[in-house]
Amino acid sequence: MNAFTPRPPRGADADALLRAELAELLPPPPVPELTPERNLDLRHAVLRSALAAGDGGPAVRPRRRKIPVGLLAVPVAACVVVAGVVVVAPGEGPAGPPGRVSAGQPGPSDAVRFLSGAALAAAAAPAPEVRPGEYVYVKSLVAYAGRDAAGGPAVLPPARAREVWLSADGSRPGLLREAGAADTPLGSPGPVYELDGPGAEPRKSTLGAEPPSVTRPTHAYVAALPTEPEALLRLVREQTRGAGASGGSGGSGGSGSDADQRAFTAIGTLLAETWAPPEVTAALYRAAALIPGVTVLPSATDAAGREGVAVARAAHGEQTQWIFDRTTSAFLGERTVLVESTQAGRAGTVLGVSAVLVKGAASAPGEPPRA
Repeated sequence: MNAFTPRPPRGADADALLRAELAELLPPPPVPELTPERNLDLRHAVLRSALAAGDGGPAVRPRRRKIPVGLLAVPVAACVVVAGVVVVAPGEGPAGPPGRVSAGQPGPSDAVRFLSGAALAAAAAPAPEVRPGEYVYVKSLVAYAGRDAAGGPAVLPPARAREVWLSADGSRPGLLREAGAADTPLGSPGPVYELDGPGAEPRKSTLGAEPPSVTRPTHAYVAALPTEPEALLRLVREQTRGAGASGGSGGSGGSGSDADQRAFTAIGTLLAETWAPPEVTAALYRAAALIPGVTVLPSATDAAGREGVAVARAAHGEQTQWIFDRTTSAFLGERTVLVESTQAGRAGTVLGVSAVLVKGAASAPGEPPRA
């Protein structure tokens, strides 16, 4: 051994060196997967931080530092802020080069961000189980404002229970049952009278059933709707063209000649009155996010008294609101509110309100849903 030969480590130093060498041979520790809720929270938190950093503030050069392995659990799809540039998940940012948004470009609106989150939550929900020949059952609370014969402002009565049974494939009549009213058959062919010729006796016949559509949906029809948002919105616009579709809360929704409001109201009715598969519900939310003029309200209450966040759109003095659970983003119900003073009342008057309580499958009209 000469003066330049290193002396081998002894004792504790040798043990430490051996452990270090063995550690290098071990596989990296597993990174725990995030829950869908935590994943969504991280996406929104990082996006909010990115948008706040791009509101005209000076860009800050990040310091180089090592990142602990535990922090790598943030999903790749989440947004990352690097030197004033925001990288967003595909499909959630404004128009521009794919995957990149400069700090000077406007970010997605609050409504787009909220509906994107609601779509993620809906896509993870259990799929409905409706067997052939069964009925989709929806139980809700509803209240519609009315005016007396002498005029005056509209008055909203207390909410009443409402149950509906709809044939899954539309082949058989359904049933509507509301507290305080007689049961109403749904989808029954209407009687008509035909004349075989001049002077002939009228012959009783029935109208042929109209095919299912966005405004006359069956469970089978809704389950087959496009899941691409642009295609779905285009279909909704086509099938509500020229029709003043009414909202699920019973208000007019101010649809009239406003094609965007007709589409928004029709989508709300599908959310409230059908039991769509998760991927279709998610597509309905993403399609609604493409409609101009949609906003977010920080607080709204449904007919059952449940408070949540609302996505809303106004037209012709009325605002249609979709109310969502603040924690789960589940659809709770709808409201229609005056945003301008009219003969029906002052701004702020509630014209209609609903709350979806139960959705399920039943074997026959009038029977409770199976557990």
